[in-house]
Amino acid sequence: MLKLDAYKLKWIAIIGMVTNHMVITWWEIMPIWLAYPLYAAGGLTFPIMAYFVVEGYRHTSNLGKYMLRLLTFGLIAAPFHILALAVPLGGGNPMFYPWLNIMFSIVLGLIVLKLYDKIRIRALFWLLYVVVIVPVSFIFFEWYFIGTTMVLLYHIIRNENIRRIASPIFAGVCWIVFSLLAGMAPMPEVEGLADMLATNPAFQVVMPTFAIGCFVAALLVKNYTGERGKRMKWLFYAFYPIHLAVLAAVALALGLIDLSVFGL
Repeated sequence: MLKLDAYKLKWIAIIGMVTNHMVITWWEIMPIWLAYPLYAAGGLTFPIMAYFVVEGYRHTSNLGKYMLRLLTFGLIAAPFHILALAVPLGGGNPMFYPWLNIMFSIVLGLIVLKLYDKIRIRALFWLLYVVVIVPVSFIFFEWYFIGTTMVLLYHIIRNENIRRIASPIFAGVCWIVFSLLAGMAPMPEVEGLADMLATNPAFQVVMPTFAIGCFVAALLVKNYTGERGKRMKWLFYAFYPIHLAVLAAVALALGLIDLSVFGL
């Protein structure tokens, strides 16, 4: 069985992120046969990163500094995130797409972990989580409530073998359900996606493949050796805004991004 250290897993996550974002940003010129595997690979990314977010939370000596670093690169990436992901997928109406990128989602996940450890009355924590965290993350954050719940599952499940596969499997199931709901558009938050799917029905077929990446991620994380491998402390942070900027720049050059949605 293939054994993977942290360095290799993080590179797999980065590659999956890039290929997925290529499909979204360049959807209008993306061949459908190529969109399937590239979009599916995106499901690998956050299940892997969420695992290491929890590991980082458990071992960091300065949580505040860790969160500040995430927020800094999240702010740097923010305009490129909107251009590369929200505008193309929104079909001229980017408002439905979460405006707070994955760095902010990670920070929210860390806040949830801190609340879980600090609030001793479990019923109070879960009430706060369901009533406040889930709706807020669903509306404003990339990966919606799925991301924060994945981080939480990695933290609260004690059995190491189970926690490594339960969280990615949960994500995969959620994305399948979400894809179906998006097609029917029963909620205002996904009406923009439903409009896009109406004009791009092929994307409704591509979208559920994201779950495949999540399920594969469960196997990859399960085979994590616990070894760090080569260090890449700043690589992911810097790579995130850079790759979005490059994708957006290419899309602008090809006329794939309509800046009129911003009144330009």
